[in-house]
Amino acid sequence: MTRFAILILLASSLAACSGATFSENTRKDDTSENTGSFLTGKDEQGIVISDIGSPEKSTQAALPVNALLWRASLDIASFVPLADVDTFGGSILTEWYSLPSRPDERIKLAIFVLDRELRSDAVRVIVYIQRQDQGNWVDAGQDTEMSLRLEELILTRAREIRAASQVESAD
Repeated sequence: MTRFAILILLASSLAACSGATFSENTRKDDTSENTGSFLTGKDEQGIVISDIGSPEKSTQAALPVNALLWRASLDIASFVPLADVDTFGGSILTEWYSLPSRPDERIKLAIFVLDRELRSDAVRVIVYIQRQDQGNWVDAGQDTEMSLRLEELILTRAREIRAASQVESAD
């Protein structure tokens, strides 16, 4: 009997959280003094649950970063096993990877696509390095030269993808 009472209590709690208590002033487009997330204090972007499936809102669910830079970043990072890929945040994090030419050193890539425009400052790559010291991996900082080279490779690859899509659309 107590399980039944707990189940009813749970169901009524969930019903209380449904649309009956959801007011329009909690929506993202509210003009009140809502300053953003109470956790971070930042004005967070997101999707309002009631807008999912709405045909007029479907165009807003597009990729929040430049699709060409995103695809190029994935192409360039494909030589390293991926650990975390966040499409909506525009970030790619790889596993540690030892280059064949340097077995006592390994790298980890963090790639960030920062904008919807295809610009040189819309992508940022950080290359973390660890070196092996007496059987232990020790942090050795970042390789800024390799970071810049990878950024250039991503930009070049994005331009190639754009050029190829323009040629295909002209046919």
